[in-house]
Amino acid sequence: MKRFLSTFVFLLICSITLFGANGILEKLKGIPQISDIKEWEVKPFDEYYQFWFEQPIDHNDPSKGTFKQQVLLGHRNSDAPTIIELDGYTIGPKGAGELASLFEGNQVRIEHRFFDKSVPKGDIPWEDLTIKNAANDQHKIIQSLKEQIYPSTKWISTGISKGGQTTIFHRYFYPEDVDISVPYVAPLNLEYIDPRINKFLSRLGSARVGFSSFFSGGSTQRDCRYIIRDFQMMCFENRAKLLPLFKEYAEARSYTFQAAGGMERAFNLAVLEYPFAFWQWGSNCEEIPNLEVNDLDEIFEYLVQVSPPNFFDDKEIEHLYPFFYGALTEMGMYKYDLKYFKKYLKDEKKDIDFSFTMPKGAVKKPFNSKQMKAINKWLQTDAERILFIYGGIDPWSATAVDLKDNWKCRKYVKADMHHGCRISHFDPVSKEDLIDTLKEWLAEPAD
Repeated sequence: MKRFLSTFVFLLICSITLFGANGILEKLKGIPQISDIKEWEVKPFDEYYQFWFEQPIDHNDPSKGTFKQQVLLGHRNSDAPTIIELDGYTIGPKGAGELASLFEGNQVRIEHRFFDKSVPKGDIPWEDLTIKNAANDQHKIIQSLKEQIYPSTKWISTGISKGGQTTIFHRYFYPEDVDISVPYVAPLNLEYIDPRINKFLSRLGSARVGFSSFFSGGSTQRDCRYIIRDFQMMCFENRAKLLPLFKEYAEARSYTFQAAGGMERAFNLAVLEYPFAFWQWGSNCEEIPNLEVNDLDEIFEYLVQVSPPNFFDDKEIEHLYPFFYGALTEMGMYKYDLKYFKKYLKDEKKDIDFSFTMPKGAVKKPFNSKQMKAINKWLQTDAERILFIYGGIDPWSATAVDLKDNWKCRKYVKADMHHGCRISHFDPVSKEDLIDTLKEWLAEPAD
């Protein structure tokens, strides 16, 4: 009997070693669309895999062929919640995200279609980069993993920034795929150029809305928004002296600005972008330099620190083509309001939008505002168990979702936080309420 038990234990250990405690690897191999599985060691997960999921280029037309989409799977326990992180860009870090850490859950990360390695062979068919096709990608992966690996666990979808948008869009098209969604800092722009963004920026940093005192050491003698504008004016007034520094900086990093319109126009764009970048990442008003106490070298170093020129570099624009194409056709963007700077920008006949970032060879479709408005209406009426996180000084919160009277969803805003706002940044009472809400939703029986 002892020999039998010893042999049984030995065989059990061998089985666990070869196939994983829950057979995750074998189950992945059993999904026809999955290939090129690699196993990694990533803490705190017990098992971790990278694999590729074959998707139609156009879910409405299989004749266009397929591409392979990168997916990461971190496994802890088959009974734990499964957090599905919908990346809006290239695939994110391998470690556990905030929700996977909070709920000790499994974690799946999906690279967005047509970013980085998740692209078809040859030229990218930009017309097939739609929010509906992306939602179909995510639906197929979720359904496959549900059927084969996690059939009885609760699912939480989440994403940050454009990933937050992706989370909203997927839930709109496939509301039953997951039980809960947590989009972080996700704008919902209702127009190609949503005017709420520039209106929000024009007030941000005003003592009247409570931001000046936080970012100027308690001083409300002068609104931060005016100090920001003065800094931009100073940069334009000293453009002839700052441009050689800008050129030297760009050439040292092999930046080129053909799409943006050349070196000088890239400098102009960096100065115009400065307020958005300043607030997006929570810069400090007290640190804004001026000519009375700073030389031009210091002013230039500060400018490129807050508003990096590589945002307008040709290689970076090309890298972000999928983002810009989506923004210009379905998701919306902002523009640069020139009314205070026209005397410095006489060659610009109108406000500057981001049309210069349209991918080469792509045909710009009319902006689909009907799609965003339909999603907005759904959020205000039928959406449920979606918890939104925003930072109050983030310019993207200008177009944060407005839930109206939809009590089935929740929105939390941390007033003094920027685009990096997470659950961990909230005060203890709000954080407890927020986590309790998620726990209550997790405890609800499936529909």
